[in-house]
Amino acid sequence: PSNKAKGSKAERELLQLFTDQGWRAVRVAGSGVNDNSPCDMIAAKIGKPGFTIEAKSSKKSTIYITKEQISDFIIFSQILGLNPVIALRFNYEGWIFLKPGQLRDTGKYWAVSLKEAKEKGKKFSKFF
Repeated sequence: PSNKAKGSKAERELLQLFTDQGWRAVRVAGSGVNDNSPCDMIAAKIGKPGFTIEAKSSKKSTIYITKEQISDFIIFSQILGLNPVIALRFNYEGWIFLKPGQLRDTGKYWAVSLKEAKEKGKKFSKFF
């Protein structure tokens, strides 16, 4: 399958995870297709803060995200008054959630390795 198809499958899986936990979540149309959609998903639950979510899944041990993408994502989140969260999925690890500020600056990109994600990130029930 293409990267786009894999990304869509991962996003559907993440959407299901939120739904199973009693959240309401929507995938943002056009995400990943052009630069006009600054996040992959928006999730909310009564009595909890709302979140914008950027989902990344990879077979590799490090995930790289462009600085522009993260910058747009954070600004978009601030405009909506929602909390930005990065949802990472490494093979066989399940989802790990991080705040954008926990990413490592490589100069050109923001990056996070599986090891860093496991150290700094949290599983769904701990994060939300």
